[in-house]
Amino acid sequence: MAYLSIPSVKLVGISACVPQNIERNSDSTLFSNAEEREKFILSTGIEEKRVAQEGCCSSDFCFTAAEKLIHELNWEKTQIDALVFVSQTPDYILPATACVLQERLNLNKECLAFDISLGCSGWVYGMSVVSSLLLNGCIKKALLLCGDLTTRQNCVKDKTSYPLFGDAGTATALIYDSNSNGIKVHLATDGSGKDTIIIPDGGYRNPTTNKSLIYEDLGEGKIMTRLHSRLDGMSVFSFAISKAPKSVMGLCEHYGIDLNSIDCFPFHQANMFLNEKIRTKLKIDADKMPYCMEQFGNTSCASLPLTLVVKRQKELTSSKMKILGCAFGVGLSWGSIYFETDKIIVPDLIEI
Repeated sequence: MAYLSIPSVKLVGISACVPQNIERNSDSTLFSNAEEREKFILSTGIEEKRVAQEGCCSSDFCFTAAEKLIHELNWEKTQIDALVFVSQTPDYILPATACVLQERLNLNKECLAFDISLGCSGWVYGMSVVSSLLLNGCIKKALLLCGDLTTRQNCVKDKTSYPLFGDAGTATALIYDSNSNGIKVHLATDGSGKDTIIIPDGGYRNPTTNKSLIYEDLGEGKIMTRLHSRLDGMSVFSFAISKAPKSVMGLCEHYGIDLNSIDCFPFHQANMFLNEKIRTKLKIDADKMPYCMEQFGNTSCASLPLTLVVKRQKELTSSKMKILGCAFGVGLSWGSIYFETDKIIVPDLIEI
């Protein structure tokens, strides 16, 4: 089992950046009538989301979030030893977007930088990777940048998926601290579910052809090309409702974490119906599980840090907190993470 306890690592700041452009599901022409729109909003909890303007990439939002966080932490850029970028919407096929961000942020050329290609579970996985890099103290300061342009992956004609997803970028700052308890993580993967959420064409397995650009009607309002994300909603629901609670409980049991002692449970912002089923299954108090999907939709790997910035800024900056997060999705990939914070830096949400 992939249980990891990584000591001597401390989270010291989180920031988030979203597009200024708002698309409201109440204005969507994808639905046949007002009743259908209202039913969708009620079940998913997603009223609106942010959509990046043409020419904007996920790295632009992560860059802006990182610049703000570095400034408020009073970090010297030359002292940042590692940068990890998590996304499934990189700037290029190659080079790695982390290399682009190292140059844009004007970090030291001795800075370690690489990409991780993961979606919904990306922040949890990224935290484990960056924490592992910091573990022995050779690397002192690191940035974890997580962001996706999910509105580019989903077809604007697909009424089952497009209204769910929004764009965002985040930055998380971690340091080596020998006095810190660090993080505790559970990570898991089931590649047999790879077709549950997939963009069939555009990679090296199925390169883009003229056929890739043809719109297909797959029924139930699913209209898309083979270059758009295909989501099997029922399979995702069954997967998440089973794996997320087991992951959380497994982490607690493995490390003796008292679920009742947790101050905040930031979970992946999938949709309200699914998340509430998971919350109820775990018997978590509603006021301990914040949601930002109403305003921002499902923002993939950015959803956990975005939720903390938007919904728990005051508590994070003014007090100590025990946090247990869980993320699940494309891969299939999922995981849970436990950590503690003590008056960290959380800038106001940035809009560009």
